[in-house]
Amino acid sequence: MAKHGYPEPTVGALIFNHSGQILLIRGEKFKNRYVIPGGHIEIGETMEEALRREVREETGLKINKIKIIGLQEAIFPEHHINSRHFIYIDFLCQAEPGEVVLNHESEEFIWINPEEALEIPLETYTKGLIREYLKGEESAFRRSIFYKIGK
Repeated sequence: MAKHGYPEPTVGALIFNHSGQILLIRGEKFKNRYVIPGGHIEIGETMEEALRREVREETGLKINKIKIIGLQEAIFPEHHINSRHFIYIDFLCQAEPGEVVLNHESEEFIWINPEEALEIPLETYTKGLIREYLKGEESAFRRSIFYKIGK
């Protein structure tokens, strides 16, 4: 059950390298499924500041060319070991040159083409986000203000 009485806003980064591949991380926190880097927005922090901080903490990377790509709601998701009510604010961004250095939250990372990523074990909301991204201009998010993907 939830720790507090409100949904938790989070940011997530669909990070591309200069070869057009996306970065996915894997760890026990998400039941060993691949996810995009991200995390909670701290009090007084903008979404972009939170995104940059979380990406840097989780991967050691700096990012640029940031733009919002989607919104998702996850109410007590089964894929997360600490099931709560989340609001996912997802961003598209570019990795600056540098090495990926994972923190304690993840054990593994991969750079992979978005289409190929759909063939590996992804958590539900990451899979939905990648599918939505691949739709391009036909994306539900690009046609409306809010959409729900995933389950």
